[in-house]
Amino acid sequence: MAGETDLKKLLAAMTPELLAGVHVFAALPPDAPVPDRVHPVMLFREREGMTLIVLEDHAKAAGLKTVFRCRMLTLNIHSSLEAVGFLAAITARLAAAGIGVNPVSAFYHDHLFVPADRAEEALELLLDLAEENRL
Repeated sequence: MAGETDLKKLLAAMTPELLAGVHVFAALPPDAPVPDRVHPVMLFREREGMTLIVLEDHAKAAGLKTVFRCRMLTLNIHSSLEAVGFLAAITARLAAAGIGVNPVSAFYHDHLFVPADRAEEALELLLDLAEENRL
């Protein structure tokens, strides 16, 4: 199942959704197991260690050291992994407002992790971006 590649269609049709809960980033040594009852929304292995994005409550319960309290925005459109410029347009809009973002592309959707205290603002900016591309 191929995703959308047309930038204008992607921007116009995306319906960003702010998910419940605060997430955090945590790092584990390369060979460490993921603690029980920690269910990462993302896990990425690098030479230096493993990065987890997890709900803050789960991280605290497991005693993980964490950084970057954030909220997860899902861009509800099936974007192709080969789409050009989609995340660039989105991150540029957020950057213009001084909002940092950590994007994650998955098979069906792109997800943005934005500072928890600016998540509602980020959502509004993305809704405006989608509306502008529908005109």
